[in-house]
Amino acid sequence: MPSNNPIIQLSNFIEDAYGTPEVLAQHLDLAVEMLFYVEEDTFSRRELQEVASALMSVMRVLRGI
Repeated sequence: MPSNNPIIQLSNFIEDAYGTPEVLAQHLDLAVEMLFYVEEDTFSRRELQEVASALMSVMRVLRGI
């Protein structure tokens, strides 16, 4: 029976899709690095900073699981 707990759902998703939280964190690290190479005028500087900040927060949580 599937769980309604979002934490358990997230944990199951990470395990099914990436194997471990560390592997997902590595992908998110790469995503942060890729943000540095986005074409000029695609997004505002503030939007990019907000996305990078959110990704880094998720990575910190994943590494703590």
